Amino acid sequence: MKLLEERIKKDGQLLGEEVLKVDSFLNQQIDPELMKEMGKEFYRLFKDNNITKILTVESSGIAPALMAGYEFGVPVVFARKHKSLTLKDHLYSATVYSFTKQTSNEIAISQKFLNEDDNVLLIDDFLANGQAVKGMLEILDQANASLGGVGIVIEKSFQKGRQLLDDEGIHVESLARIASFENGQVNFVEED
Repeated sequence: MKLLEERIKKDGQLLGEEVLKVDSFLNQQIDPELMKEMGKEFYRLFKDNNITKILTVESSGIAPALMAGYEFGVPVVFARKHKSLTLKDHLYSATVYSFTKQTSNEIAISQKFLNEDDNVLLIDDFLANGQAVKGMLEILDQANASLGGVGIVIEKSFQKGRQLLDDEGIHVESLARIASFENGQVNFVEED
């Protein structure tokens, strides 16, 4: 998605050799027009997959997932990272390690929002080591729901996450695929 790649080049900030900061349009401040275009693109990529629900992890995945849900006309469910008084019983849960935050979180959703009749599109903001997607896949398994595909906003192709999903035969579509960070520049994967 050229629009996203251009925005990453313009506003993304590299922190070292592995972290891309995109807080000006995705992770803290959100650009609604860009999110709308992402939703349309996820719909284009997965429209033939009979999606009934979209699942993401709070918080940065919510905006692109919501816009995709709008395009598909289906509910969006987000896995919570922190238990609350209203989310404590009858849960599907998984443990997810965050490379960026250097911590593990238990993610959870209420069982009433996902079941065996659902064909789910997973959406996340980043794919690096694949831990968030792995956690969401565990939740799908617990619910006996089907996987309709995985949509990623920004993929760091130089890390192992994409390869892990490809090895399992999972249909993954990323809106921006980063090949490397070199000399303070973001280099994108050249598409055929």
